[in-house]
Amino acid sequence: MTAADRSPAGSAADRPRTPGTAPGASADVRPATAGGPIRVLVADDQPIVLRGFAAVLDAQPDITVVGTAPDGAQAVLLARDTRPDVALLDIRMPEMGGIEAARRILETEATRIIMITTFDLDDYVYDALTAGASGFLLKDVRANDLAEAVRTVARGDALLAPKITRRLIAEFARQRRPRADSGSLTPREVEVLRLIAQGLSNAEIAAALVVTEHTVKTHVARLLAKLGLRDRTQAVIHAYETGLIVPRP
Repeated sequence: MTAADRSPAGSAADRPRTPGTAPGASADVRPATAGGPIRVLVADDQPIVLRGFAAVLDAQPDITVVGTAPDGAQAVLLARDTRPDVALLDIRMPEMGGIEAARRILETEATRIIMITTFDLDDYVYDALTAGASGFLLKDVRANDLAEAVRTVARGDALLAPKITRRLIAEFARQRRPRADSGSLTPREVEVLRLIAQGLSNAEIAAALVVTEHTVKTHVARLLAKLGLRDRTQAVIHAYETGLIVPRP
């Protein structure tokens, strides 16, 4: 499916409701096509935010909004029907919040989750990350940054809005009981994990270790698989929880 295949009726927020979906929700249940645009689901209980995000994303040539929902419960149902690559979920929604919605979506779908929040110091940030969120965006995000955030998460990279920093993750991690260590990793994989947690990109890690970027990608894929982690965001959390990275006082 290409951008030209989209319905001329407008963004997903304006499309007719698909039979079987709940009132207030809309969905495009056409199957994803390999190599096609990034399929996105948006859920927010504020109509202005919901329609605004959907319109911005649907205007991108490489992104298509396949569903919109006003609460987490409807987002879970739509995710099962539309199988989005990325879901943007408001943390606080009626019926079911974004954190529980993320847990349920990830039980059956390989969807990347971006949490939408109003405040940069949200009490639910750590719970959202451990539920499987790949990152966060504030609701005042600029249009260009919104689209780039979806692309970033779709390719498996971590996403932390500028105001939601690693210091915040570290603060929450400090309050949790440490997990078992990363003993299944090789010394090189541990080194790569430490550098990921410090915020380095693959290119920066390659330069630091004097290896190729392809080699770094291989190490990253292997350590994520060994630890049962979904993406780099989860790797950052693991590094803090196991004490591989010690939060600054």
